[in-house]
Amino acid sequence: MTRKRLLDVVRIVVALLVTVAVGIAVWRNWNDVTTHLSEISGGALAGAFGLALLAPLFSQLGWRVLLADLGTRLPPPAAASVFFVGQLGKYLPGSVWSVVAQADMGSRLGVPRRRMGVVGLLSIMLSVITGAIVGIPALPLLVARSGEVGSLWWFAPALVLLVLLWPRLLNWGIARLLRLLRREPLEHSLTAPAIGLTSVWFVLAWLSAGLSVLTLAHALTPGTPVRDLVVTSICGFALASAIGMFSVFVPAGVGVRDGVLALLLGALMPFSAAIAVVVVSRFFTVVADVVVAAFGWGWARTHHLLGSRA
Repeated sequence: MTRKRLLDVVRIVVALLVTVAVGIAVWRNWNDVTTHLSEISGGALAGAFGLALLAPLFSQLGWRVLLADLGTRLPPPAAASVFFVGQLGKYLPGSVWSVVAQADMGSRLGVPRRRMGVVGLLSIMLSVITGAIVGIPALPLLVARSGEVGSLWWFAPALVLLVLLWPRLLNWGIARLLRLLRREPLEHSLTAPAIGLTSVWFVLAWLSAGLSVLTLAHALTPGTPVRDLVVTSICGFALASAIGMFSVFVPAGVGVRDGVLALLLGALMPFSAAIAVVVVSRFFTVVADVVVAAFGWGWARTHHLLGSRA
């Protein structure tokens, strides 16, 4: 058996094990979960889905800033198609399928595969860094398993993560990585404005997705202190997602993100209610990705940009 095939088998096995574990947890609590689901109003569900829908839109804007900084300014319809359709590749085991898909689609529009691939990898990296920064306040809750936020020690690691966004250090790291991979260096270094603006868009994406979780959590536990619920829902979602993005064997962090988020929410509400929030949040995330992908594909087709040379 070749190494590639062995890795594929390992990825599939790990994905199946995680999926089964999550499925068992949901099944054991399903009666209570369905009871909690019925407690969420239609307005809360609509608001949570709307916020979940904004997250990929903000992410795409950050990705487009990086692409433009490296020399390619795609029209909005083409950019929407390449990013939104390509990102569906994250639901396959592994961490690079979305990058591969975007590079393939971008090449049809005249964008060099290498440039598109580098932008895709940079987007993942900056998304993880900004997600970790937003999620750091929830780390004490994950460690202490308490719903109380009583320490500000997380400011120190947050500052360390912010240093990683320093343009000179970030560009040095990119250059070293490309050299290790035996790839050509970037045409020019990323500029500070591009790094800053991209980080802002990604932070807005994290906040939007976290607010979606907050909307669901508040609907189930309106009596919970707002400060604790905000930190657990918004920062907790970002932290859980960042951890999930490191799980390269699992598609889209399925199970890993959900498990960490359920643990965090379980400190403030019954575990069955936390599972209900996690299930709905995951469902909204997937549906939002499909909706924006369909929108991007249709927009590009109506402008005759898909498959044409730019």
